[in-house]
Amino acid sequence: MDTESQIPSRPQPAAEEMARLLEEFLPCAHLQRGDIVRGRVVAVSPNGIIVDVGFKCEGVVPEAEVGRLDPALRARLKPGATLSVYVVDPEGPDGRPILSIIRAQAEQGWEYARSLMENGKVVELTVASANRGGLIVYLGGLRGFIPASHLSPSRNIPRISDPACLKALSQLVGTSLRVRVIEADQERNRLILSERAAESRPEPSLLESLREGDIRQGRVSNITDFGAFVDLGGINGLVHISELSWGRVDHPGQVLQIGQEVEVLVLAVDRERGRVSLSLKRLHPDPWAAIAERYRVGQLVECRITRLTQWGAFACIVGNEEIEGLIHASELTDSLDDETRALIRPDRILTLRIIRLEPERHRLGLSLRQVTQWEEPFPLEGKEAVEV
Repeated sequence: MDTESQIPSRPQPAAEEMARLLEEFLPCAHLQRGDIVRGRVVAVSPNGIIVDVGFKCEGVVPEAEVGRLDPALRARLKPGATLSVYVVDPEGPDGRPILSIIRAQAEQGWEYARSLMENGKVVELTVASANRGGLIVYLGGLRGFIPASHLSPSRNIPRISDPACLKALSQLVGTSLRVRVIEADQERNRLILSERAAESRPEPSLLESLREGDIRQGRVSNITDFGAFVDLGGINGLVHISELSWGRVDHPGQVLQIGQEVEVLVLAVDRERGRVSLSLKRLHPDPWAAIAERYRVGQLVECRITRLTQWGAFACIVGNEEIEGLIHASELTDSLDDETRALIRPDRILTLRIIRLEPERHRLGLSLRQVTQWEEPFPLEGKEAVEV
């Protein structure tokens, strides 16, 4: 008899058992720094507010923050009340997560502001205060600014250099204005709104009339790290950074400026969400489409180093800068001595060999190691191309 078959296999913990053990010994393991989660107030004490954020995990909103909360909100925070909290530290000094109500409000406020800007929505806000430059309003807990130059022309607000400007602005405190978000930069803590922009009306049924493939005129209304917004006549469309140019773009500000008039191609229209995707680069021929006609594997080309990375260096072809390829670290040189390192730096022009060409994927492989010192760039035509 096979004795091994008589030995019972060791039972593996079931998924439910593992979940129970995690819940028992690591109840807060599901939290990560920066999470925004819903919780329920368990207790309010002099040391802060205890919040149950699920899975038997209780965190604390420190006393210092509780004192900064809006009095009306603080009065509502009683046991049983639900709210959103931001995870500042999943493991505080006493092992309990440190939570923030103010940070959660700010994160949600910025998300709301960006949504309003992207969709071109108009909101009505009450003026909280005034200064020499404009008006202060609050949007979702965020402090926003309406420059005097962005108020309706019908208000006849004097120039900010005029002493009468502040008096005219102060008379608007407590009134409600219809405004649009024109800048929402969380990193710089800049929230700019405009009454003038809210008064501009889109063309009749503009959103309904837009079609994929349309070419439209517009004006750049805002620039962010991820792209540029273009006002098409009351509706803002987004040109994503990847749609600005066939070449590499590190920041949209390299290509466009606020207020610039541009011609754009409509890529997509989401009428349900009021979003329009646009492109600048697709109004121009794709330089990669003809690359196979001009270049061949094995050809030597002059290239300019554009940037260095941990896995190699990128270089663009001189005279055809929109075509950028990678020199993998293994193709830089056999021995990376100090002299060779000095060659491989941004803006340095080198003779490189094409070792891989994939136009359909916009990929170009280059090599410095496979170029001998006496070789010079040469054109290759037709079947004379050397495959390596």
